[in-house]
Amino acid sequence: MKQYIKPQNYEEYTAIDQAVWRYVMRKNVDYLSKVAHRSYVDGLAKTGISIDHIPNMYGMNRILKEIGWAAVAVDGFIPPSAFMEFQAYNVLVIAGDIRQLEHIEYTPAPDIIHEGAGHAPIIANPEYAEYLRRFGEIGCKALSNAKDHELYEAVRHLSIIKEAPGTPEKTIEEAEKKIEELQNNMGEPSEIALIRNLHWWTVEYGLIGSLERPKIYGAGLLSSIGESAWCMTDKVKKVPYSIEAAHTSFDITKPQPQLFVTPDFAYLSQVLEEFANTMALRKGGLDGVKKVIASKELCTLELSTGLQISGSFTRVIEHQNLPVYIQTTGPTALAYREKELVGHSTKNHPDGFGSPIGKLKGINLAIEDMSPRDLKAYNIYEGERKTLEFEGGIKVEGEIITGTRNLRGEIILITFKDCTVTHGDTVLFEPSYGLYHMAVGDKIVSAFNGPADLSSFDLITHEVTSTTIKPVLSPERKKLQQLYRQIREFREGTNTTISRNKVFKEIRENYPDDWLLSVELYELARNNRDEDFASEILDHLQDVKHKHPELGHLIDDGISLVDAEKVAS
Repeated sequence: MKQYIKPQNYEEYTAIDQAVWRYVMRKNVDYLSKVAHRSYVDGLAKTGISIDHIPNMYGMNRILKEIGWAAVAVDGFIPPSAFMEFQAYNVLVIAGDIRQLEHIEYTPAPDIIHEGAGHAPIIANPEYAEYLRRFGEIGCKALSNAKDHELYEAVRHLSIIKEAPGTPEKTIEEAEKKIEELQNNMGEPSEIALIRNLHWWTVEYGLIGSLERPKIYGAGLLSSIGESAWCMTDKVKKVPYSIEAAHTSFDITKPQPQLFVTPDFAYLSQVLEEFANTMALRKGGLDGVKKVIASKELCTLELSTGLQISGSFTRVIEHQNLPVYIQTTGPTALAYREKELVGHSTKNHPDGFGSPIGKLKGINLAIEDMSPRDLKAYNIYEGERKTLEFEGGIKVEGEIITGTRNLRGEIILITFKDCTVTHGDTVLFEPSYGLYHMAVGDKIVSAFNGPADLSSFDLITHEVTSTTIKPVLSPERKKLQQLYRQIREFREGTNTTISRNKVFKEIRENYPDDWLLSVELYELARNNRDEDFASEILDHLQDVKHKHPELGHLIDDGISLVDAEKVAS
């Protein structure tokens, strides 16, 4: 999992970044204290989230450790299965970047406001934290298909270019069109697509409580100034949460027209288990085999004996809607209870593995249920040359060398030499290939993403196809950052010699469209009872609103927050 982690590089956050964090957090905490689940405000303190400073991951981890969690920084979106595996280990994944001032209300890319201020506080609630961990544990086993990865790459690319300054509108439109085309041609949704829907409608955009007066707990709502207010209006339909959420798609580029409301956090786990019961992880069978083949990823099939076969599955022979033979291609490993069997690593099976599944023809007793006496009676015994004919027409003919047993003494693997395996006229294995290891199992009871034993494979396979784009700063932007830094230092008392009037004059003359620093200057003027200076700043902000009406509500909210704090004090 380390392949996805990157340094936070805290020193790269600018004073503008810190001001964006502070504005969003002050506004959100003020509003969310009224509409968010009570765990949110309590959790801010418990998880080390400051209103005034972007959280340092090292500091967060010292505090998160107390509630059994940790946090790591990543570069934007990472593959869904990896994201969920981090959750399974009680690790919160946080995109280290922060949205630009120009995208202060919403960003299509994951950022530290969304994931640090959105996800982290709620995990201080033990019931929700367990749901998140369990979700990760189940979600990382969900099976995908080839189109899922293509869609992930397309969404990651769009999120990067939309957040990058100066991206041509045509480039964004082309990226959005590609995503739309992919979404319209996904075919039958995979397990990872369905569980991603559940994640979206709970972890990201979930409401809790009654339909009439719900509270917010989803990180996407908690970290979005606009949507946290929008979702509370009658314009957003409120629907009781159920497994139907798995089959409800979403559009990340638009506010959500409907949201699901869970009565409590415990109910989230109930629906998750209901969904898990539909997964190949718990159902196995022919459908599970077909899903692992369609995924074209490293997957595992578990047999009824507990034997686990991990590799890239490429073929299944079926009979009467049951799998009777399975085949992998390339490196394959065998395990029992998530521990690789000695002598059955990828080095022992570098070119694939195939085995019959099911009962022997004309014998009701499955091989796995045979006692040593039964095996002797059927001549399934060391040193015997034997032809085993399975239901479905698979024949295994060779000399039995040995059998491998599980902890209960049940046979899970039979090894042959001079062996031929056939299905009708098709030869599936011949003596020149070497020893033949036949898996023993009446049924496939589980099929899931990833290997049974993580140490069996080299899993450092993540290739970054695109990285977040850092803006190239103009001299003017660098000067603006310096002005923000001066005011920040003044407010925090590290440099009180700064002339706020000179800073304001420079903003008005050279940066007439900037509004956030003027709001911060207004706050300082009110705190210092300099009402003339405050009035002068207000006049300037009115001019900004007149030229840029789309900024009006942001400016008004910032001023209202300062005025309310002044009245309260």
